[in-house]
Amino acid sequence: MANVVEITDFDDPALDVYARLTEAQLLNRFEPAKGMFIAESPKVIHRALDGGCEPVSLLMERKDIDGSAREIIARCPDIPVFTADEEVLCNLTGYHLTRGVLCAMRRPKLPAMEDICREASRVVILENVQNPTNVGAIFRSAAALGMDAVLLTPGCSNPLYRRSARVSMGTVFQIPWAYTGDWPMEGMAQLRELGFKTAALALSDNSVSIDDPQLMAEEKLALLLGSEGDGLTNETIANCDYTVKIPMYHGVDSLNVAAASAVAFWQLRK
Repeated sequence: MANVVEITDFDDPALDVYARLTEAQLLNRFEPAKGMFIAESPKVIHRALDGGCEPVSLLMERKDIDGSAREIIARCPDIPVFTADEEVLCNLTGYHLTRGVLCAMRRPKLPAMEDICREASRVVILENVQNPTNVGAIFRSAAALGMDAVLLTPGCSNPLYRRSARVSMGTVFQIPWAYTGDWPMEGMAQLRELGFKTAALALSDNSVSIDDPQLMAEEKLALLLGSEGDGLTNETIANCDYTVKIPMYHGVDSLNVAAASAVAFWQLRK
């Protein structure tokens, strides 16, 4: 039976995770074991649960208890389900719950880079991609188009930020991901030790086309994508085995990093 808790006290500490803690506070860099995140929408919550994430509480409108959230509640019978009318929840969170259901969850322990790359043949490295929407969209394309894992440099937006997880449609819980070590030198060295050739997606006089036969034939390939404004750093590009470009037409010189990632994943999938 659902553990339904009617919201009467906006200052209840159990509601801080939804109403008062920032994404940075939820991440909890100083005590990672206490970190949390918010999964938003039934699809994302189901995929988080399928991925083994531990739920702490749910927040939803009353109508969703026997509606879109019924299966979720059945999967999490022992956690509190905070509820109220839409107007009350809007005052609490500061926005309308357009996707109906929120779930506070504990952050899972991340695997080591080498553990998710050892058996992989196609991995993606995001270098300082800071826009949560782009991170989420790249994860969705990586999962859909056959990438085995995603690696992030320390300067990237966290994939479990609410917007990233929602834009990814929950694929951040389906495709393995981890952070690199010190970047680029330590991380690049680890990739080489694991047998990967590296390909920087960047405009350069030395760039080969994304459909280059030698590139596509590489048994283990790591594709590197850079930040939204500056792209990959010169140091990273110089240390890669390939510099790769997507052919363009009509005078267009580049694509948004999320769009470019989908094109590259499709072409280079194994």
